[in-house]
Amino acid sequence: MSQPVGSVHVGERALVLGGSIAGLFAGQALAEAYREVVVVDRDRPTAATGTRRATPQAFHAHALLARGQRAIEDLFPGITQECQAAGVPTGDVGADLRWVINGRRLPPMRTGLVCLATPRTVLEQHVRARVLALPNVTLREGHEVQELVTTPDGRRVTGARLFDLVGGESRVLPADLVVEATGRGSRLPLWLAGLGYRPPAEERIKIGLGYATRHYRLPLGLLGTDLAYIVAQTPSHPRGAVLARERALPDGGERYVLSLNAHLGDHPPTDPDGFLAYARTVPVPEIYEAVRGAEPLDEIRSYRFPSSLWRHYERLTRFPDGLLVMGDALASPNPVYAQGNTITAVEALVLRGQLRRGGEPRPVEFFAEAAPIVRAAWDVNVFGDLAYPGIPGRRTPKTRLASAYLSHVHRAAVHDPAVAESFLRVAGLIDGPQALLGPRMVARVLRRSRRPGPRPTPAAIHS
Repeated sequence: MSQPVGSVHVGERALVLGGSIAGLFAGQALAEAYREVVVVDRDRPTAATGTRRATPQAFHAHALLARGQRAIEDLFPGITQECQAAGVPTGDVGADLRWVINGRRLPPMRTGLVCLATPRTVLEQHVRARVLALPNVTLREGHEVQELVTTPDGRRVTGARLFDLVGGESRVLPADLVVEATGRGSRLPLWLAGLGYRPPAEERIKIGLGYATRHYRLPLGLLGTDLAYIVAQTPSHPRGAVLARERALPDGGERYVLSLNAHLGDHPPTDPDGFLAYARTVPVPEIYEAVRGAEPLDEIRSYRFPSSLWRHYERLTRFPDGLLVMGDALASPNPVYAQGNTITAVEALVLRGQLRRGGEPRPVEFFAEAAPIVRAAWDVNVFGDLAYPGIPGRRTPKTRLASAYLSHVHRAAVHDPAVAESFLRVAGLIDGPQALLGPRMVARVLRRSRRPGPRPTPAAIHS
């Protein structure tokens, strides 16, 4: 098999465990450096036309953060335009999304940051098509990873033992590099322990998050030219929602997704009456008015996310060569903040950058370089989630101060476009949290946060 033009040869075969978003991103990066890339998945993703068993979260509302859009465009040049041409709504993060925090809308502002409001299934289909079009990438579906294979001293991973779920046969597939991307349920900590390595320390925030989602046929132009309502959860307004355009329908209407969510077990019901009653409690009455008489396109589905999780591989001092970890297998943050795909895309850029510098990527160096993007996202999780008194966790003076300050940012943002834009840039992982901590910004936030803000008006939705 031939490598893409302009690539550098690092090894003969790379093996990616997991064929969802993280595995596909890894495959794209690895294809430049390995003569053959094999992506393995227990499921059969190419046969799926909707939500797969392995990715139940794909049924619910999704969008890419601004940094995620940039990273994916870097990995797959032209994919934003490709998605637009396929009907995926795209707009400016500040001008074309209606952000509501504490029941009050942020002022619209042009940020220059692109929101690609693509459903998870659509994004995965486009990415998979790009990756599998590469001449040196193959996908082995219906194969379960049984164990890692190593050198006799266990210091290097040399492949994996795969079980063919259809043929019933087990065989070892050798590889120069193995990337673990099987997701949150990764068995790598157990495998490492079995090889005599210390498993990574795990950091968890027990949030008790629950989603419920339904898709509707709604009139064309319901939100005008805007893409969505994003109703953020906060301690004072703990029930959140996303009402977003997904695509045009053949009959002239539009397909919308409505996802309702809350922490601490306050989960939206899945019966139609209960779902609508819950929607009515969200602090944007226009959402309930839009869907209460609308035509549903499917049944209501729920999704539970008990805790955010970060496995600290970057803290390990011993780790086998020939093995990396990406995606939810490394860090699985609160999906309310929509960070997962962005973190994974940036990890793939880290991997590609190390490969382009020549030589096999070293695990310690990879984890160290990937950790800052995870940390930036994790801090958003910690400061936001630990503001809820009922969420257990260690609240250091720094955490308490940051959570209190974040509430001031939320209040100030409804008055001040500059604060709102800075907040959206931090939430989109374009800037780090320090962007909100400069002396001038702090003074601005504290001054503007004292004023009450305007509520969304009934005219915001067009009938």
